[in-house]
Amino acid sequence: MIIEEVLLIMLFLLILTIAAIPIGKYISKVLTGKKTFMTPLIRPLEKLIYRLCSIDENQEMTWKRYAYVLLIFNIIGITFIFVLQLIQNFLPLNPAQMPGVRWDTALNTAISFSTNTNWQSYAGETTMSYLTQMLGMTVQNFLSASVGIAALLALIRGFTRQNSATIGNFWVDITRTTLYILLPLAVVFAIVLASQGVVQTVGPYVTAHTLEGVNQTIALGPVASQEAIKMLGSNGGGFFNANSAHPFENPNGITNILETFAILLIPISIVFAFGYIIRNFKQGLAIFAAMMILLVGGMGVAYYAESPSNPIIQKLGVSGGNMEGKELTFGVAESVLWGVATTDVSNGGVNSMHDSTMPLTGLVYMFNLGIGEVIFGGLGVGLIGMIFYIILTMFIAGLMIGRTPEFLGKKLGPYEMVMATLALIVPAGLILVFASIAISLPQGLVGLNNPSAHGLSEILYAYASAFANNGSAFAGLSANTVFYNLTLGLAMFIGRFVVIIPALAIAGSLAAKGRVATDASTFPSTNALFVLMLVSVVVIVGALTFFPVFALGPILEHLFLQGGLTF
Repeated sequence: MIIEEVLLIMLFLLILTIAAIPIGKYISKVLTGKKTFMTPLIRPLEKLIYRLCSIDENQEMTWKRYAYVLLIFNIIGITFIFVLQLIQNFLPLNPAQMPGVRWDTALNTAISFSTNTNWQSYAGETTMSYLTQMLGMTVQNFLSASVGIAALLALIRGFTRQNSATIGNFWVDITRTTLYILLPLAVVFAIVLASQGVVQTVGPYVTAHTLEGVNQTIALGPVASQEAIKMLGSNGGGFFNANSAHPFENPNGITNILETFAILLIPISIVFAFGYIIRNFKQGLAIFAAMMILLVGGMGVAYYAESPSNPIIQKLGVSGGNMEGKELTFGVAESVLWGVATTDVSNGGVNSMHDSTMPLTGLVYMFNLGIGEVIFGGLGVGLIGMIFYIILTMFIAGLMIGRTPEFLGKKLGPYEMVMATLALIVPAGLILVFASIAISLPQGLVGLNNPSAHGLSEILYAYASAFANNGSAFAGLSANTVFYNLTLGLAMFIGRFVVIIPALAIAGSLAAKGRVATDASTFPSTNALFVLMLVSVVVIVGALTFFPVFALGPILEHLFLQGGLTF
């Protein structure tokens, strides 16, 4: 059984990689403004949008202007969703008569969806109206994903341009990303999901009469349309509280594989698109190799931990994999594949409960979040994070060979090093700071359902998920309180922009520089040594940052279980 499951995972990753290469080439054409097979259909709509919004697609921005516009755009989005939730009881498309959302929950949710985090401290089917789900959450699923890709594109221009004061036009970048990439894929995927039983309706909830003679309300809604962009846009916010473990979001094995495929498809494709845009496919392939090594390594540890049952249960004569918190339809392999994928990519969707995984599996998931979700990561921002690690790697390589570090023909000076280090260290450090505050205050412990090491893991995971803009929850923590809604909301906001703004600053600095010629002393960035160094830097930085708290959380819990102890 284990061999078949391993072969299934290997085949899945192989097909995914094969599909990502041509999609990456298409994305590169879109992002560089070249003609594609979709141009005749979409270009008229694109031009109409520019005309209606008074956008000059040929007018470019400095990095500061780009950052300012991006930030204001997100703040407007947060404000809109916040107000929408407060007044949803006065608006149409509310057949279940949902009341206005409580202010702290509304603020947390507004920040969450606008920052591509999709953390949910609420149950969707009992909190949000259809209009709020469609006009608020689904729209931001598109826009927040586009913002991440736009920020990456600006950074790439920093490497490809010489002596330039500008890095592109934010409005053009998000418009093209939405129209040419996200919308077409989401429409097709939504139709496929609907054909497999994912619900899509604006009709009222249904009342069923059960065999026990009681009435049961069955929540419905426009699920397939939200589920499609939820997966493709690295979002993860579920229409229902159970997320993709709910049969109306993920009804069978086919949809489960397709949704897992969708989680990884665009993030992997963007890595190849990077190689095409810089006209160095080997560079994109090297970064892909580093990310895939990290993904497979984490998946190996998680699958190893989940394949046997809980050691305490084994002593009772129960064999087989750890099926607690998992759907029987999906089993161990597909649950682990999803869990690793969703924490590698900033997609908060879940098809099993992370709280019920073995401690080492939880450690893998938290490590993926803690390093900044750079193993493919969210749309755009995942590759941005890996480029930060590349800058750090090239700096170390430069120290080893006694040469000023450079990457893609651009010298990397103190400014780039400071910005990259800032973006890597600040979120990681604040995860520990926020978690320590939560465990030291009564407000942080009041919603904790588990004591000792597991309780620490639940709190640590929550803040790691927020700062990484992931949105998945370890569960076991009742986070819909004023304390957690505000602190997690602040974490999501910082986590988003402490990565994007330094990336834009680096883009502006690099774009203003000229290109340096490579020679025999230039450290190559496309060979196996570079891949090995990059993987090592990511692992070492993550281990040094989080090992002490991991030792008190998942590692200690693992030792408890091996010793037959509970708490």
